Order: sequence, then structure tokens, then C-alpha cells
Amino acid sequence: MDTHEKINYVEFPAKNIEAAKAFFTAVFGWSFTDYGPEYTAFFNEGVNGGFFQSELSASTDNGSVLVVFYSKDLEVTQHKIEEAGGSIVKPIFSFPGGRRFHFADPNGNEYAVWSDLTP
Repeated sequence: MDTHEKINYVEFPAKNIEAAKAFFTAVFGWSFTDYGPEYTAFFNEGVNGGFFQSELSASTDNGSVLVVFYSKDLEVTQHKIEEAGGSIVKPIFSFPGGRRFHFADPNGNEYAVWSDLTP
């Protein structure tokens, strides 16, 4: 794939970087590389990115972009998110083409998970 002028990297705010690392490792199996106490990066997770130290959080209520994960089983993914300390912001709902839900990580950042598969 030609990478010229394509989305290459995303960064998320995190009040607690260690909590972000623990959450995304538990739910999605991510691994991280630390670059000092205020930044950690992840690679090969669909897109590369990182978490930076900040007292802010990203949510659609504040006009933030929404990062959407794909799952083959929404209910299993939702359970993993809740077990790891995430909270459900919008419960599972249907839309043309599939179903999805929104969640917040322990730092309050909002994401969504969708699936085109029905249970």
C-alpha cells in the first residue's frame, strides 16, 4: 500500500498511562514501548499510535474523532472491556450494515466496536 498522504499514526490523551497500557493489553492484547514517563507507543494494531500524558480525554460529546474497532463477537468484546475496567457509553445498537457499542477506557476516552456478524 502506498503510505503517501494516508493516516499513519494516532495519539490519545491519558491521565494515567499505566492504566491505558493495562487496559489495552488486557482487552486487545496490545504491547507498548515507553518513551519516557509521559509517552507510550503501540505498533501493528491496525494503525500505529501512542498515549500522551494529559488531563483531557476524547469523547464524541466534545467533538472528538471516534476510533472504531472491529469484532467478530460484540458481546465477548464488551465483556472483556468491562472486566478490564472500561465502561459502556452506548449499549449495543443496530445500524444499517451491523451492530455496535461505544465504550470509554479507564482514562475516559471514547471508542466504538462494531460487527457485521449477528449472534
